[in-house]
Amino acid sequence: MSFDLQLNGLRAVVTGGTLGLGAAVVKTFAEAGARVTTSARTLPAQPMEGVTYVAANLSTAEGTSLLAHTILQDWGGVDILVNVLGGSTTPAGGFAAISDDQWIAELNLNLMPAVRLDRALLPSMLAQGSGVIIHVSSIQRVLPLPESTTAYAAAKGALTTYSKSLSKEVTPKGVRVLSVAPGWIETEASVAFAERMGAQAGTDYEGGKKIVMDWLGGIPVGRPAKPHEVADLIAFLASSRSASIAGSEYRIDGGTVPTV
Repeated sequence: MSFDLQLNGLRAVVTGGTLGLGAAVVKTFAEAGARVTTSARTLPAQPMEGVTYVAANLSTAEGTSLLAHTILQDWGGVDILVNVLGGSTTPAGGFAAISDDQWIAELNLNLMPAVRLDRALLPSMLAQGSGVIIHVSSIQRVLPLPESTTAYAAAKGALTTYSKSLSKEVTPKGVRVLSVAPGWIETEASVAFAERMGAQAGTDYEGGKKIVMDWLGGIPVGRPAKPHEVADLIAFLASSRSASIAGSEYRIDGGTVPTV
C-alpha cells in the first residue's frame, strides 16, 4: 500500500520558512512535490531549490500584505497555508516585567500574522471550494512558564481559539482549518538556549537540555521533538489523507502535558 500524501503540484505557503520548524515544513512539502512559497525577514544564503522566498516582516501589516500580494500575483490562489511563524521575545521576570509594548510585540508575532494572512488568502480558497489552513500553536497555551512565557502563551492561546472559530465558519465551505501544538522542538534556537543554560550551570548541552526538560515537568519520551517529526505531522494533516479532520488541535510534545 502506498502512503502518498498526494501533495504533488499543490500550492503551499509556509511562514517563517528559513529556520527551525518552518524550514523543516518547507523541506517536507517540497520533497512531497508541492509548490512552496515561504517568507522570512532575511533570505537564506543557501535557498532550497524549487522554493520561492519572499523577504517580508510578517509582524507588520505591510509585510503580510507584501507576501499575500506576491502569492496572489504569482499563483492566483493557494491550496495550503501553514502559519508557522512565532516565538517568545519577552524577557524573564514574570508578569511585572512585561510592558505594554512587549505584550503587543508578542501578539504581533504569534497571532496577527496568521489572522492577516488568512484574511488575505482565505477568499481564494473559498472561491475554489477547497484548501487547508494549519496554525502552529504551542503547548505553552496550557503549560505556560510564568517566569518568561506568559505573553507568548497567551498569544498562542488566542491563536488556538481563533483557529477553532475560523474552522467552524469555513469548514462547511470546503476549507479545513486545524492547529498543531508542539512541545519543545530541537531547533537551532532551542539548542543555543540549552547550551546557554548549561554553561550558566557549569555543564554542557546535555546538562542544559535536562534543565529545560525539568522546567517543563519532564518529557516522557526523554528528548525534545525533531523539527522533521513535527513537519511530518503537519504534512499529513494538510493532505487529502486527513480529509475528515477539521477544527482539531494536535499536540506533539513527547507526553509533556500530563492531562488529556
